[in-house]
Amino acid sequence: MDNTQTEAGKQQPEPEEKPPFKNFWRILGHGTLLDKILMGIAALCAAGAGTALPLMNIVFGNVISEFNGYFIPGSGVTKEQFLNSVNQSVLYIVYLFIGKFLLGYISMFSLRMTGIRISARLRLSYLQALFNQPISVFDTLPPGRPTNTITTFSNTIQAGISDKLSTLVQSFALVIGAYTVAFRFSWSLTLVSSSSILFISLVYGILVPIYIKMQKKVEQADEKASSIAGEALGSIRTIVSCCAEGRLAARYGEWVSEARKRGMRLAPQVGAQLAPSNFAMYASFALTFWFGVRQFASNNIPDIGPVITVIFSVLIVVSTLSFIATPIMAISKAVSASTYFFEMIDAPKPKTSGLKNQDVSTMDIRFEDVNFSYPSRPNVKIVNNLTLDIQAGKITALVGPSGCGKSTIVALLERWYQIENQFESDTLPTSNSPQSDGSQDEKVPATETIPNSGSIKIGPHNLYDLDLKWWRSQIGLVQQEPFTFNTTIYKNVAYGLVGSKWENETEEVKRELVKEACRESFASEYIERLPLGYDTMVGENGLKLSGGQRQRLAIARSIIKRPPILILDEATSSIDVRGERIVQEALDRVSKNRTTITIAHRLSTIKKADKIIVLKGGESIEQGTHDELLEFEGLYHSLVKNQRLEMGDQDPDIQHEASSKSQLEDMQNLLKEVSRADTGGVPDQEPESTYKERSLFTSVGLFLWEQRKLWYLDIAIVIAAAGCGSAFAIQSYLFAQLTAVFQLSGAELIDRSEFWALMFFILALCVGLFYFILGFASTSLSANICGTYRQQYFEHIITKPIQFFDKEGNSTGSLAARLSTDPTQLQELVGHQMAFPLISVFNIIGCVSVAFAFGWKLTLVAIFSAFPLIILAMFIRVRYEVKFEKMNAAVFESSSQFASEAISAFRTVTSLTLEDTITTRYSNLLQDHVNKAFLKARFATLIFAASDSIELPCMALCFWYGGQLLSTYEYDVLRFMVIYIAVVLGGQAAGQFGSLTPNIAQATGAANRMLSVRPSENSNDGEKKTVAHFEGGARIDFKSVNFKYPTRDVTVFKNLNFTIEKGQFAALVGPSEGCGKSTVIGLLEKFYEYQSGTITIDGHDLNTLDVSSYRQSVSLVSQEPALYQGSVKDNVLLGVDPTAFTDGDVQKACKDANIHDFIISLPEGYNTDVGLRGLAMSGGQKQRICIARALIRNPSILLLDEATSSLDSESEKHVQEAIERTAKGRTVVVVAHRLATVQNADVIFVFGEGGILEVGDHSTLLKRRGTYYQMCESQALDR
Repeated sequence: MDNTQTEAGKQQPEPEEKPPFKNFWRILGHGTLLDKILMGIAALCAAGAGTALPLMNIVFGNVISEFNGYFIPGSGVTKEQFLNSVNQSVLYIVYLFIGKFLLGYISMFSLRMTGIRISARLRLSYLQALFNQPISVFDTLPPGRPTNTITTFSNTIQAGISDKLSTLVQSFALVIGAYTVAFRFSWSLTLVSSSSILFISLVYGILVPIYIKMQKKVEQADEKASSIAGEALGSIRTIVSCCAEGRLAARYGEWVSEARKRGMRLAPQVGAQLAPSNFAMYASFALTFWFGVRQFASNNIPDIGPVITVIFSVLIVVSTLSFIATPIMAISKAVSASTYFFEMIDAPKPKTSGLKNQDVSTMDIRFEDVNFSYPSRPNVKIVNNLTLDIQAGKITALVGPSGCGKSTIVALLERWYQIENQFESDTLPTSNSPQSDGSQDEKVPATETIPNSGSIKIGPHNLYDLDLKWWRSQIGLVQQEPFTFNTTIYKNVAYGLVGSKWENETEEVKRELVKEACRESFASEYIERLPLGYDTMVGENGLKLSGGQRQRLAIARSIIKRPPILILDEATSSIDVRGERIVQEALDRVSKNRTTITIAHRLSTIKKADKIIVLKGGESIEQGTHDELLEFEGLYHSLVKNQRLEMGDQDPDIQHEASSKSQLEDMQNLLKEVSRADTGGVPDQEPESTYKERSLFTSVGLFLWEQRKLWYLDIAIVIAAAGCGSAFAIQSYLFAQLTAVFQLSGAELIDRSEFWALMFFILALCVGLFYFILGFASTSLSANICGTYRQQYFEHIITKPIQFFDKEGNSTGSLAARLSTDPTQLQELVGHQMAFPLISVFNIIGCVSVAFAFGWKLTLVAIFSAFPLIILAMFIRVRYEVKFEKMNAAVFESSSQFASEAISAFRTVTSLTLEDTITTRYSNLLQDHVNKAFLKARFATLIFAASDSIELPCMALCFWYGGQLLSTYEYDVLRFMVIYIAVVLGGQAAGQFGSLTPNIAQATGAANRMLSVRPSENSNDGEKKTVAHFEGGARIDFKSVNFKYPTRDVTVFKNLNFTIEKGQFAALVGPSEGCGKSTVIGLLEKFYEYQSGTITIDGHDLNTLDVSSYRQSVSLVSQEPALYQGSVKDNVLLGVDPTAFTDGDVQKACKDANIHDFIISLPEGYNTDVGLRGLAMSGGQKQRICIARALIRNPSILLLDEATSSLDSESEKHVQEAIERTAKGRTVVVVAHRLATVQNADVIFVFGEGGILEVGDHSTLLKRRGTYYQMCESQALDR
């Protein structure tokens, strides 16, 4: 939002801590003994594979010496001797191939598997550590950090400790082996050649730390963007209804743009890293030949053999150092990412052990002089000198205005927060925590912190002396916003058995317990009518169930273990009127002989409480029974008065006839009927996509074509790639000329060597320049493309129809992970790595052309033997890598989705003591991934090892056939060397392209996922009518509407007909949460399309209206409030143009919603940050901000779907008055369970049985003594 946009632009100095490299060893330490043994074997095998090329140099040097010696006049070498020597060298090369292939395969396979296993174990350790912390620690983490850590950062670690580690070990072994060989043949020549390595080391020593520091800034901006995306996707219906897609996309775009700017600053860094190493490689040729000729002329070396051996050994070192940056960078990123893991794993654990097996059912709970402030707002006291007693075996109700501390009492009892050493232990150590994003949050000065104090006693014991998990297992908690896991109904309820004596019972026993609990909570009525019954999947966040259905599941889950303590935090807030009465009967039944704490806004649910404690400002101001407090005529009396329903004049005899038993039976029967109409909230899936997958080249080509405005960068990349690629062909000619020089003598030897060495140096300068241009241009291009398509990706996803998000594969966690990883994978491909295939193409063209120019016979043999093998190996490798990456992405997406869900349900998981259950299931998901990866890796690494070593037998063939041609003097040494070096280096260029295949596999999938969410070209949105504001409200007509959710056979509405007149206050009520009330809201918001009939808005067919302009005239306040990172003001102005509203407009809307006084009491007033998902606010405070957000839009149609369900009685009255007051001049449609909130409505529609049962105003419907009358009876406080 506005303040976030400002943050994105800030460039404040920030402290940077370099992650300690010991973290790398800690990462590896997460392996098992088997993993460590495999890593040791892999390291030895990688080292062995790395020595193959240095040994090859010895053979190469000997062969070239034999070639030169054969052509020196008077050498005396016969043809047979020459061929025997060549054949022996060829055989050595074959042996080296076999060794490198086998050792490389063992190394790569072992490290790939250990990398995946260690990554999985690290993910698991992080999740376990997270759930071992109090929720106060969770609240202090940057938004989206846990989910980002367990997805994106863990992938970074996996990349750094698998294939890349094998490459690094091979590289080190190769360097050591090459130097050993070089020094063995000529120490002086080796030292001179190594000057280039010193040059590279100095350059990298300066540039790499700068690069890492700048890369960290890019990651921080990406993390900010990811947290915004996660919030938006988690409440997509709110975003859509507010027309806030553009606003959220702009917020997201601010951080994406900032990441792009920071990425652009890396361009010269990347160019500066590529240029020196490649310059040094070519310059070392010039220097080594120049010095080698002088050593030869001085008789310090016998022939060209030592020069060839040393120069190729040092060339290997230089070449390795130029490419070693990739694995080192991957490992550096892994070390950096590990900081996020270890800050949590190393965080001090709160005390969890203590007393167990106490009979808490007989113990009173006592709060003694408790003062408490949340860690996120340490200067705002929530609980103030609170002293209260909760008697054992009694029902104690807590009531009071929103924000008075009711839910805080629950949080303290659950030990989510603690009043002892609060600010010392409830935050993470940040010394090594790279959390800064370039915009520092203000810290409250320590002098303003309000210390926590007091104690909580359970009988004679201090609460913190009890074992944490055991204590939580003694509590059955039902929260205000019920959370259900994305699994079956049966498993959701059975989770309540964890920690109880039934935890290890058989499935049959557990299933019976689940059914019994569901019957008691009245959830069985709808469960048994579902096609799969208790095995029905509830979907992410329970989206396949209505709010009331989820709430009943949560109640069943809390009572299934028969806990001695029951805490009901607005347990019936989401349940319909009749269901509430029945569930309340069940709760009253299970509350007997049990310590029960009830938090309620609906005061009708607590009339039977043994004690009611009235809270205000964190203090207890009234205590007593319902009748006692009414007689006292204090705050409780006024709260009751606000909720009283007018029942009209009634005959006492008629009133007496309806006994509670008959009412209960009537309610049950009607619920059975109406529950047939609708068995859930959303469809199972959206229609199948018609998108056809593209290949890598067509998808990347499309992206480049769309970004053709960056043509100058494309041209620069092509020119630079052509320059870099052609250097190999030129080098082959120069190298051959310098080799032939050794056949000369005297002054001619010195003159010719100096000339060709100078040519090599000029080539080195040109190559260095081309690589700098390449790095600069490709990094600039990739940063622009990634930023552009990351933004588009988010915009395309957030503007998809609601059905898209209902699909299981498109959960919040999955989409957030894809938004984070897909553009990054595309960026990695179109960065400087994208130029490598271009370099390879120019390389092959140049080298093959030069080779044919010097000799077609050897060229044909080399090309048709070497190239097909290399290309075939690359093709098969790509095929297996693509399959492996798809499987890898799918399984890790599944585990990441599960982890994200568990993290978002932190309170539910800890209250149910599900930490071990969650981590066990997560471990099983990860193990499943490891098992599948094992099968794929066996073949993928086999092909990888073959492609990595296939050049050796190709070299052997070239030497053998070249020896045949040289033996007959058909070729001389110059022609052979030009052809050999050109073809071999051309083959190595194809190998460079092959090294990109893992990125190609990932990028292909990423590109297709990004393209698949694009809107279809045949969209007819342009044909829709644009509507202006409906003056005075709008008339709403439903005419013969039939509707069922996509892919679901159950019809919700059958020929539904009703009319809401312009400017009317209309209420939608019903005896069941599944009777279609919220479906009407969904249709009016155009979340779904109806199958037949018509819905008209002021005479306009709803299907013909432009969605965007129509929603500008509609405001929706949902049952579950959604707030977003940013200030209170930002949240109120969500979805509207902030420049069109003054501070006075914002304050008026907040006053109407009865939230203004609370806001101005905050330290920063309207600029107070509400935190991630509004966690800094209570449920009622969040809801009132949402109502203010709806009112400031001045809608023609105001839709309220249980908008006041989270409000206390006093706030509800004020908000209700505000709604009724602001209803003038607009049409208001209210879905309500609390009938007191709609008794003044102009018209009330009673829904049921797929249609409307009754219509009329409050008094008319009461006189009919029908369904509505029975609903009112169940809620009347004076009954």
